[in-house]
Amino acid sequence: MITRQTVLGAVAAALIAIAPQAWAAYPDKPIRLIVPFPAGGATDVVARVVGVRLGQLLKQPVIVENKTGAGGNIGADFVSKSPADGYTVLVASPAEVAINEFLYAKMSYDPAKDLAPVAKLASAPLVLVVSEKSPARSAQDLVRHAKSKPNGLNFASSGTGGPQHLAGELFRITSGAKLTHVPYKGGAPAMTDLLGNQVDLFFSGLPPALAHIQGGKLRVLGVSTAQRFPLLPQVPTVAEQGFAGFDIENWQGVFVPAGTPAGVIELLARSLGEIAADKGFAEQLQAQGASPAFLNTKAFAEFVAKERTKYARLVKDSGAKAD
Repeated sequence: MITRQTVLGAVAAALIAIAPQAWAAYPDKPIRLIVPFPAGGATDVVARVVGVRLGQLLKQPVIVENKTGAGGNIGADFVSKSPADGYTVLVASPAEVAINEFLYAKMSYDPAKDLAPVAKLASAPLVLVVSEKSPARSAQDLVRHAKSKPNGLNFASSGTGGPQHLAGELFRITSGAKLTHVPYKGGAPAMTDLLGNQVDLFFSGLPPALAHIQGGKLRVLGVSTAQRFPLLPQVPTVAEQGFAGFDIENWQGVFVPAGTPAGVIELLARSLGEIAADKGFAEQLQAQGASPAFLNTKAFAEFVAKERTKYARLVKDSGAKAD
């Protein structure tokens, strides 16, 4: 005798059997990597290096799209409201997932609830850079120069609330110098004005600054991380120049809309891990001034939670606001 319970049980069993197969074909169409900053910045550089390799690995086109504005919020919001199917992926920096929620009075998405972490990809210090025409030869020189000016100095950032902005605010707090924030819509336009002497200093991502440092157009005064960076071993950290506790990391990681199937997240994370472990990938990143810094999904989620705690405190101490 066929009962209602028997039918329901059979349907449930069929769905369980079908569910893994439904995602076995992923991906079967192009994947979009959304970069919430303009082309040429650190996040964009990493996304394009990863995108080429991810496309080769998954055998589908991977298209990098720049959706800029609001300190990264526009691009992150776009991904958070996209279908949770693994075809719209965010390549994020700390701003969109660990900083802006404390900086903006209103957010159109909740980073902790609307975006699911996949993996950490890359890391680099920020570099404190000035124009070749600046008199400063060290971080302490820069502070003395700022204090000699009635109006202090201007510091650029790639957008209000990003790591570059908060590195500048932390430098202001720890140095006691008068520094005025000048936000740009990405690292590339900020770099253009620094080279043109429209602003005085910039905690830049290393990838867009490296060629100008090597070409002598920019002078690097320090790196923002607690340890010196292997690609610039001769450059001291800001912390070791008398600014104890200064530690800001510019990292990039991948997120997808919350609700994306676990199987899709696992495939993406596994693929990104394979890419990060490849020697050629490391060489490509290092040529751009970054390094692989892979964390799997669980470790990355824990890392992001710690970043939120750190930046919540820094935003509060600095008084920085975006609205």
